[in-house]
Amino acid sequence: MTTSIVLYGAMEQRSLVRPILVATAVSGTLDILFAVMLSLMRGRDPAAMLRFVASGPFPEATDWGAAGSLLGLAVHFMLMAIMVAAFVLVTRERRLSLDSPILAAIAFGLVTYAVMNLIVVPLRFPAAWPPKPLAIGTQLFAHIVLVGLPTAFIARRYLRPRGF
Repeated sequence: MTTSIVLYGAMEQRSLVRPILVATAVSGTLDILFAVMLSLMRGRDPAAMLRFVASGPFPEATDWGAAGSLLGLAVHFMLMAIMVAAFVLVTRERRLSLDSPILAAIAFGLVTYAVMNLIVVPLRFPAAWPPKPLAIGTQLFAHIVLVGLPTAFIARRYLRPRGF
């Protein structure tokens, strides 16, 4: 009996890996491409933007050149994996969100926006507060459309029982 419970638990845990990896890859790629596009439109260097991302947990990364940029990319995808994993875990417990992926995406986008832009960024970069209206708009777009929607639909695809 214990073995079957352990095996079931292992299968349940294993089944979460694929949606987390796929949603992290898709959402993370869309989000970072949007950030690169915004950097270029503002006449800024995308590599410097990535070093700035790395400077959140590693303040010296802004001076690390290509290594700092690669670290920024890794930090970005690690943060995305944490956000996606949280969504997948909550979705697994509250399957109603699978029936309304657009509403789930909006809620997820708003929550991740609030956590990142109202808590995480101001704690590390106090000068970033208060955000400008354009920054609020672009960040909400990124969090809801580029992160929330793909994550919600990917979670739905992998977590919804077959035949539904």
